[in-house]
Amino acid sequence: MLRVLTLSTLFPDATRPTFGIFVERQTLGLAALPGVEVEVVAPIGLPPGPLARHPRWRALGELPLHESWKGLNVHRPRFPVMPGIGALNPAAMARALEPLLRRIREGFPFGILDAEFFFPDGPAAIRLGAALGVPVSIKARGADIHHWGRQMLTRSEVRRAGQAAAGLLAVSAALKADMVTLSLPEERIRVHYTGVDLARFRPASDRIAAKAALGVRGPLLLSVGALIARKGHALAIEAMTRLPDATLMIVGQGPERAALETLIAARGLGDRVRLLGAQPHEALPALAAAADVGVLASASEGLANAWVECLACGTPLVISDVGGARELVDRPEAGRIVAREPDAIAAGVAELLAAAPDPAAVRATAERFTWEVNAAALHRHLAGIAHGAPAEPVSAEA
Repeated sequence: MLRVLTLSTLFPDATRPTFGIFVERQTLGLAALPGVEVEVVAPIGLPPGPLARHPRWRALGELPLHESWKGLNVHRPRFPVMPGIGALNPAAMARALEPLLRRIREGFPFGILDAEFFFPDGPAAIRLGAALGVPVSIKARGADIHHWGRQMLTRSEVRRAGQAAAGLLAVSAALKADMVTLSLPEERIRVHYTGVDLARFRPASDRIAAKAALGVRGPLLLSVGALIARKGHALAIEAMTRLPDATLMIVGQGPERAALETLIAARGLGDRVRLLGAQPHEALPALAAAADVGVLASASEGLANAWVECLACGTPLVISDVGGARELVDRPEAGRIVAREPDAIAAGVAELLAAAPDPAAVRATAERFTWEVNAAALHRHLAGIAHGAPAEPVSAEA
């Protein structure tokens, strides 16, 4: 029996049902395998004293400390944070969580601690694993390496955690290479691609009708990602001035919304660019299948789930050359990799609109990314660590 305790600050809850949904889906897949038991610790950082009653934090503070979430046993302990001082979070998290993990282990003798984000989860997991005598695996997803791994106050924490972990996962080979440049041990890093539900994300039988149901005539572009500068939504909006017949829908929420609204108005694009806000994950298949092109001009990524979901729907991509882009867009049918410039984005979109690839051929590029493959690979990785198996060769792909 493989008993896994998954530690993740990225995990959905009643107030944020789509937050870290890819971690939830991966964990559900692992837990469904025979001979595997999983419990989840999803810590919630709250500021001290009256700050915790601020509207930004109040709903999180009211979440249950323990609940059954889609059949998973999920603990939601609190740990103290000072907003803007992320470097202190791992130690504070570990101190707050250690008594809980000791209690959990009395009834659930987990053999491995699986941290699902590199910061602050990874350094906290290393502290906890050392205290409990349990091996630790840490997964890197993109921003946790590209941002926290480069910040002066946190990069040493990231490096020490990676060097101390019994095993490491990266969502793309490109991210693995970035981890190696931070002096993380290459021989312990395995590439672990994301999955996609191919039964839900599939091409529309009639794309024109699918667009009409959304109130769209003509080409439709879709961008899915938080409204933050790193995602490059402003560049996609600027590209729309070169694509006069197209409509752009942007799914996501975040601090850049007001700035994007101002840009849309300044460019006279109010009738062709729609900010849809956060959408339930169940709404994404219809949007992705209706779109002619998926667009995301990110400054950094690991391997975006939204990329894979668009491809599964037969929708080619125009994306920037970041993270695992070349591992996904590895043939013309999958789309175009372009510079992070409005002209280049518009040219890539125009090329795909002028000669649209067969949706079936586009979908074929995503068929290697399934949650079943993802779960089986994660099981091999965690079981190998928990049972003391030797590390696999550097080139092995989970």
